[in-house]
Amino acid sequence: MIRFVNVSKIYSTDEVLKNINWEIKKGEKIGLVGSNGAGKSTQFKILIGEEVQTSGEVLKAGNLKIAHLKQELESDLNRTVRDELASSFNDIQVVLSKLLEIENKMKLLEVDKDAEELEFLVNKLAKYQEKFEDLGGYKMHAEIDKILPKLGFTLEDADKLVGNFSGGWQMKIALGKIILQKPDLLLLDEPTNHLDVETIFWLEEYLSSLKIAIILISHDRYFLDKLCKKIIFIEKGVSSTYNGNYSSFIEQKSLNEESQNKAYQHQQKEIEIQKRYIDRFRASATRSTQAKSREKQLNRISKIDAPMAKSESPTFHFPECPRSGKSVLNIKNLSHSFEDRILLLDVNLKVSAGEKIAILGPNGSGKSTLLKLIMNKIDPEIGMIELGKHNIITSYYEQNQSEALALDKKVIDLIFDKAPDWPQKKVRTFLGGFGFKNDAVFKYVKQLSGGEKAKLALALIIMTPSNFLLLDEPTNHLDIQSKENLELAINNYQGTVFIISHDRYFISKVANKVLEIQDSQILSYDGGYEYFLEKQKLKKVKK
Repeated sequence: MIRFVNVSKIYSTDEVLKNINWEIKKGEKIGLVGSNGAGKSTQFKILIGEEVQTSGEVLKAGNLKIAHLKQELESDLNRTVRDELASSFNDIQVVLSKLLEIENKMKLLEVDKDAEELEFLVNKLAKYQEKFEDLGGYKMHAEIDKILPKLGFTLEDADKLVGNFSGGWQMKIALGKIILQKPDLLLLDEPTNHLDVETIFWLEEYLSSLKIAIILISHDRYFLDKLCKKIIFIEKGVSSTYNGNYSSFIEQKSLNEESQNKAYQHQQKEIEIQKRYIDRFRASATRSTQAKSREKQLNRISKIDAPMAKSESPTFHFPECPRSGKSVLNIKNLSHSFEDRILLLDVNLKVSAGEKIAILGPNGSGKSTLLKLIMNKIDPEIGMIELGKHNIITSYYEQNQSEALALDKKVIDLIFDKAPDWPQKKVRTFLGGFGFKNDAVFKYVKQLSGGEKAKLALALIIMTPSNFLLLDEPTNHLDIQSKENLELAINNYQGTVFIISHDRYFISKVANKVLEIQDSQILSYDGGYEYFLEKQKLKKVKK
């Protein structure tokens, strides 16, 4: 279906892709993985025509129909769900608009006076009606009604505004729009971002059931394992193809690196031995011929490439901060609603120093609202939220933190704005720890990838010492190595942590307690994510 042949992409600042080679066949589901800034999204842009490769070819089979689900959803929040889904039928919508335009003109005409123009419009109307039928216009609403339950919506939901639904449900609408276009190839860029665990399970099953080809960019290790049977790994602009799921790729990659390293070291030893022999006997009367022969052989051998240096990922480190008192947070009789929906009802909660708490629950259940209430971003309708009396210093990473960055500012200037007294060397060293090295510090924020923006936003949060950390989806857009480094930093953090995350693997590594928001209540589990899952299984068995 698609083949990349020696594709390179060079920007003014750097070469992102170097001789990329891979292909996808009909019905295949492929994972495109690599560190942030490796050029994964650039390849998607090349596929859909937003970017043009500097060199190489992208071969496409026939009239290939490609659909792209972007990281940033582009839905009209003021449309109904049905109208938003209908907007995916672009050709039908254009014809429908023409039909309405002709009908409105006809209403203004009189049969006796405007007979000639009426006849012209009637003929024009017939042609557009024929085109409307050929495009499947009369089946459009039937197809929408068919896909609604597959996406989890009821027919009543179809008449509600898109803006009334949470991010996870809006993603389902965006995905529905794409599926209705009946593409041959589906490009998914971080589709699990902002999704709760329940919706991720749904998405895994739904995408697995589709017969179309899919290319997936994701840093969700479980998700890649479930869906993909082939992995394209991009490192330093170079691609490698591995058959199997993500776990298989990790295993193969490790074995390949070990094998290449051994072969390279062995060849280097052999070359060194031959060079010493040549240098020693080049001028020898009896062995010079043999030395020259060996030199020719040495020049002809196929050199094994040196193992590629691994891409550096940010090393997160939360600065030292005075310890807080034992009591960090006390919530009493809290009730709060959004529009006509009760999110939290008569909730009571106590949090002690050192607890690392994962907050779980479906999208729209009130997880982010709870953090905003704690941070005094919004006032509770009923009840009381009190931070501990002794030395509580908070630090808050909002879900859309990276979107709030000043796009027209340079990376280095954002740090100077927050720490004007820091010398440039300290700023550059600090940014280097987050992957912004050399000229990358002078990039404008608008030039950064989603992952680079997330790292920059985390860098700004980390600059300020705290002992109570509230993180709302901190791993969105982070590559796998960056996630692992953040896991390590949180495990070493001496303070108290609240974490909202859809990344099941991440939660399992950092949380020692789980809070689940369910039916406006907060259920507490005094153990990590695996303990929480065991309790969930027991609940199902009892039912």
